[in-house]
Amino acid sequence: MRSPSEDRAGAKQPGPRRSVLVTGGNRGIGLATALRLRESGHKVAVTYRRGAPPDGFFAVRCDIRDNEELTHAVKHVKESQGAPEIIVANAGMLHESAMNATSDADFDDLIETNTKSALRLARLGIGGMLRARWGRLIYISSMAAFSGAPGVTAYAASKAALLGMTRTLAWELGRHGITVNVVVPGLIDTEMTQHLNEDQRDWYLRGTPLARTGTADEVAAAVGFLADESASFITGATVPVSGGLGVGL
Repeated sequence: MRSPSEDRAGAKQPGPRRSVLVTGGNRGIGLATALRLRESGHKVAVTYRRGAPPDGFFAVRCDIRDNEELTHAVKHVKESQGAPEIIVANAGMLHESAMNATSDADFDDLIETNTKSALRLARLGIGGMLRARWGRLIYISSMAAFSGAPGVTAYAASKAALLGMTRTLAWELGRHGITVNVVVPGLIDTEMTQHLNEDQRDWYLRGTPLARTGTADEVAAAVGFLADESASFITGATVPVSGGLGVGL
């Protein structure tokens, strides 16, 4: 059975030009994703807190933990390029500390940033998708949600919550033509992982069959596929981009 983006000869045809919103799109996985989706012909908007993204994107400075700022950001995107049809909830933070050294404030901050903001973004952004009966919600989680890792109790919990959210939203939104999926990176070379010490990096690499770190572009490739017309029958899926870290989980 051919996908909607294939012609009778099976050749892939360019899909419609969509309005895209990528949170945290100024660096790392977010920037790589924004660049890939722009190369696919889409209109791409990004949010950022610090450090503006390169030229060529509609950029909105926004602290995703602040509901008012996030509301205004989505409103500006709608006014600039139309209601988002593809949303990539990428922005997040990592705080390392042992369980007994993790304060309630630290835990709450991670849940607010990595989990609650993702739910808010879905609520704010799906209006246009519901009207069009087409949409893509793509969350960025972490292999820590599956395998855990020393010193990231709160981070792992905040990212694991995205898995349950994805599966539930897939049920709620599927009948409206909206797919909801989550990409799960392993150890990726980004600013967020540069602070890991040698022991921590070795711990991850020992569990990675490909025995190397991944790149932001490799994660963006998975996001680009899930955002494509050809992924129209994939929803509720967990897509690891981990070099095999956590294989079988």
